[in-house]
Amino acid sequence: MPQYPNRQFLDFEAPIKALYEEIEVNKSLAENNSNVDYTGIVKQLEDAIIAKREDITANLTSWQKVQLSRHPDRPYSLKYFSKIFDDFTELHGDRNVKDDKAMVGGFASLDGETVMVIGQQKGINTKMRQVRNFGMANPEGYRKALRLMKLAEKFNKPIITFIDTPGAYPGIEAEERGQGEAIARNIFEMMRLKVPVICIIIGEGASGGAMGIGVGDKVLMLENTWYTVISPESCSSILWRSWNFKETAAEQLKLTSDYMSQFGLVDGVIPEPKGGAHWDYDLAAQMVKDYIKPLLAELKEIPAAKRIRNRIDKFGSMGFYDEA
Repeated sequence: MPQYPNRQFLDFEAPIKALYEEIEVNKSLAENNSNVDYTGIVKQLEDAIIAKREDITANLTSWQKVQLSRHPDRPYSLKYFSKIFDDFTELHGDRNVKDDKAMVGGFASLDGETVMVIGQQKGINTKMRQVRNFGMANPEGYRKALRLMKLAEKFNKPIITFIDTPGAYPGIEAEERGQGEAIARNIFEMMRLKVPVICIIIGEGASGGAMGIGVGDKVLMLENTWYTVISPESCSSILWRSWNFKETAAEQLKLTSDYMSQFGLVDGVIPEPKGGAHWDYDLAAQMVKDYIKPLLAELKEIPAAKRIRNRIDKFGSMGFYDEA
């Protein structure tokens, strides 16, 4: 069973936490009493943890899936880069303002094939979350991403993006530097890229912040992620003038991967390890890799002009409505 230091638990993961604490008690007893074999007990508890993880995630509410997507132990873009790809070489800067640390990207090797990988990075501790601005990119982050996409197109390399953001940074200085224009420009340009583009939502997929690197031939979601125009908290504050209705908002927004797949807004849902991606980084990365490799091979067989036409048609036909 993979172990990670300083593991954190959400409220609904409390039964798993209790089992972990019981394991620690038995390990301590084993150290102090060599005459008794606690191996069998520990193994039973470890098996119980796996079963409990599966049981909990089989009955999650929409709000609980939102919480899982934000789990502090959840793997972020750079973790996936290191687990899926070889020889990742990060490229920096938008050649205009600065290097936005909330957006990372560069060339990497996928089993010998060079690809461009781009993703939002939240930071793995308090200091790095501040450096990464909690995964909320400024305009220069989106312009850096577009620069890297154009570079990949120049050398005819596929593009894979990893989406995980609570939204684009909404600060005054970001708006002054053209936040809306930068995101709109990315959407416009991504629609017409001549190389295959695969987009994967690995955590939070909020609003234009997600769409800024979210236009592709195939858009995938991990099982315990969300994708919508607004967060449940912000929706609750607008409709009810309070965050207290965030659970209701999460249900009404239909923002989870199952709904997004039903609505045709994403092309597939990637399963996660039992209990969520934060329980096994290696397995989570392998599951993502197993999905993107055949998709990439399939997309490469389609002529560029047809891929672009399909991409435009796909996004142009999204959505449905009823007339009263």
